[in-house]
Amino acid sequence: MYTKKAITLYLFAIFCLLFSVDGIAQCAMCRAALETEETGMKAEAVNDGIVYLMAFPYLLLLVGGIVIYRIMKGKKKNKA
Repeated sequence: MYTKKAITLYLFAIFCLLFSVDGIAQCAMCRAALETEETGMKAEAVNDGIVYLMAFPYLLLLVGGIVIYRIMKGKKKNKA
């Protein structure tokens, strides 16, 4: 009845709508917290926290990629 492309498009649209609302709310909360601080120390801490949180998904992808590469390389050695 529904094609795979249509289902994928619907799921992508729902995903974008659900996560865009959370992103807007979080942005307002951060902005309110940073506007109350005059010295700028809190803003620097928030920026450091963002970089810290951003690094872990990339590290996980890197480790996963290395593991998959080693598995695939091992399978090729066993076949040869």
